[in-house]
Amino acid sequence: MRKSGIHGRGVFARRIIREDDVVVEYKGEIISERECERRYPEDMSGLNHTFIFGVENDHNIDGGAMGNSARWINHACQPNCDTFEENKRIYIRAVRDIRPGEELTYDYAIEAGEPMTKALKARWPCWCGSKRCRGTVLVPTRTKRRKR
Repeated sequence: MRKSGIHGRGVFARRIIREDDVVVEYKGEIISERECERRYPEDMSGLNHTFIFGVENDHNIDGGAMGNSARWINHACQPNCDTFEENKRIYIRAVRDIRPGEELTYDYAIEAGEPMTKALKARWPCWCGSKRCRGTVLVPTRTKRRKR
């Protein structure tokens, strides 16, 4: 872990990490939706930041409390890692080979929960600098498909 060119602190590979290798588990205190809102209220006039990883309704991992180095892995729109869930636990794995010294990233893909406006995106910015940067860590909220 050290200063990142993307944002704040970042996590960097110390050795070659091969595609599909599990890099780390995202650890932290398990908290409810209500507690998430209390700890990390959305700042409607400024920038937002959270260490919350939502797993399912009322089961969220707060990496800011009892977390590990995984909480410092930054977002990127073209990341070198992704995340997967297994038994209500979250793991970060490499989606390609990663060189020593390279910063680890994954797409936070935080569901917006409301229409994606310019103002909303500005409250949740992305600084990854990739060619396909969408300018925000947010993604449109998935809606359930209606049966016909």
